Amino acid sequence: MAKRDYYEVLGVARDASGEEIKKAYRRLARKYHPDVNPDDKEAESKFKEIKDAFDVLSDNTRREQYDRFGHAAEEAQGQGGFGQGFGGGFGFEDIFDTFFGGGGGMRGRRPGPQRGNDLRYDLEITLQEVAAGLETTVNVSRIDQCETCGGSGAKPGTHPVRCTVCDGTGQQQTVRSTAFGRFVSVKPCEACGGEGTQIKERCATCQGNGRVHRERKIEVKVPAGVDTGNRLRISGEGEAGLRGGPPGDLYVFIHVRPHEVFKRQGDDLIIEVPISFSQAALGTELEVPTLDGKAMLKVPEGTQPGNSFRLRGKGIPHLRGYGRGDQHVRVNIKIPQKLSNKQKELLRDYARISGEDVSAPDKGIINKVKDALGGK
Repeated sequence: MAKRDYYEVLGVARDASGEEIKKAYRRLARKYHPDVNPDDKEAESKFKEIKDAFDVLSDNTRREQYDRFGHAAEEAQGQGGFGQGFGGGFGFEDIFDTFFGGGGGMRGRRPGPQRGNDLRYDLEITLQEVAAGLETTVNVSRIDQCETCGGSGAKPGTHPVRCTVCDGTGQQQTVRSTAFGRFVSVKPCEACGGEGTQIKERCATCQGNGRVHRERKIEVKVPAGVDTGNRLRISGEGEAGLRGGPPGDLYVFIHVRPHEVFKRQGDDLIIEVPISFSQAALGTELEVPTLDGKAMLKVPEGTQPGNSFRLRGKGIPHLRGYGRGDQHVRVNIKIPQKLSNKQKELLRDYARISGEDVSAPDKGIINKVKDALGGK
């Protein structure tokens, strides 16, 4: 099978800089390296092709010859004839950094402490609890440090010992000599799982894991004024860390249950209250509900449908600051669907006194419609 163009293999232009070639190699090597794709022959073949391309294009002399003669330059030199190892100043430490996320100086070090996972808890509360604030207890299922062994995983009275396979480094190195140079791969020690230590006698409670699954009761203080989507962070109440690492945090996500009467708009509350035609026309005083109880509202005479009245300070407390929002009372005027003969007579009398002829069309409305249609 004919070899592909090396620039095409790395996905770079023919005038690409050395740094661009190195970045392209690192990106592709992370994807196709055999340690990342064990027992994948296709990935292994692609990695070999990628490394061939990089070995040539990262070396100025070899690249110049390749640009002039193509793959024939390599054939003339013999397989691996350039013998530049990793080539282009891209040594073992760069390879280590590419595949394992750290410099060569990390070799021989066992994994350090690892922070525990964060947890999420969804808490549903009422609008009344939003207004007053809430202190509650939640049950959280999480992984905790084993209290029997203190997180060591070893039976009480014993201790983990240094791994004899990796000599406590937590890593195993494999050296392979190929036609393309000396290749060193590093992987976690299979004997100790990368810990650097082995447990001879396991803790009976955690079976040597050092952590156990538990249900915990955690106190949560929800401040007044929260809304759906707000979250509270409770430090240190997540899962236990590894190898002495700190625990994660617990994030409590707030969900406010819809209220059957009040609608929330920011820190203000809106409520709709029905009143009669007589109350709207003559004025009245209403007893309206609030989150704090009941309040009196004066409705002036001549109130129109949809008019809104404000009750200051009866809304939701401001989450970040002092004071509270307001409550807006919107009035809806009820029109009776059935009237007695006496009520009808009284309304006709009211109409006559007001100069209204309820039996004839309202010519004022007709004229307004004509004006809107251009006088037709």
